[in-house]
Amino acid sequence: MMTPHPTPNPVDTVTGLKSPLQEQVEHLSTEELAQALAERLTLTEGNWHKQKANRSIRAKEQVSVALVFLLRGQPQEALPRLQQAVGWLDRSISALPCPSHGDRIPQR
Repeated sequence: MMTPHPTPNPVDTVTGLKSPLQEQVEHLSTEELAQALAERLTLTEGNWHKQKANRSIRAKEQVSVALVFLLRGQPQEALPRLQQAVGWLDRSISALPCPSHGDRIPQR
């Protein structure tokens, strides 16, 4: 089994300096950071039609929401979101039609 590469530490171990980004967000809790990420990655009404089938975007959306639930101590809520993210990535799920006009029969 391969060991994952460690993620870079935002603090320079030689100088002890923090990155500008770290300094900007150090007052936020981990849960607040995760919530902000989830909000950033969640599709909105304005971009849902354009991005609803983008597998990468949809997986990121689901993983970020799952992270929020994990940080809140709700693994039972995180698991279905992680499973859905896997489904987007392995192509076992697809986007549903738009509820407002997806499979409607045209009016005569």
